Amino acid sequence: MRALLDTHAFLWWVTDDSRLSPTAKSIITDSSNLLFLSAASVWEIVIKVRLGKLTLPEPLETYIPSRLTMNRIESLPITFIHTLQVSHLPDLHQDPFDRIIIAQSQVEKMPIVTVDSKMAQYPIAVIW
Repeated sequence: MRALLDTHAFLWWVTDDSRLSPTAKSIITDSSNLLFLSAASVWEIVIKVRLGKLTLPEPLETYIPSRLTMNRIESLPITFIHTLQVSHLPDLHQDPFDRIIIAQSQVEKMPIVTVDSKMAQYPIAVIW
């Protein structure tokens, strides 16, 4: 299975946060799954660190790439097709990072690993 990790799912996994659901953990630990983290999630993490809302144990430039490698997670760039797909989304969710992740899920035909119930209102598969 191919799956797209929402920002919090990625962060909760790499920090061993107890809020990560057993189902999400099983998806992430199953080596037969191909996991992705959106460039939008990295952008969101950068903003949270800059605003002081998130503290990481090492610089962003090393933390994010090392955690992707250690956890066999691929990066998913934002493409022109992804951004155009956002225009087809109903206004159920106002968070721009989540909206692009939803669009990526639709275009790439991947479920999103997320606790966000607003995402489940869109025609995408959500795993939690």
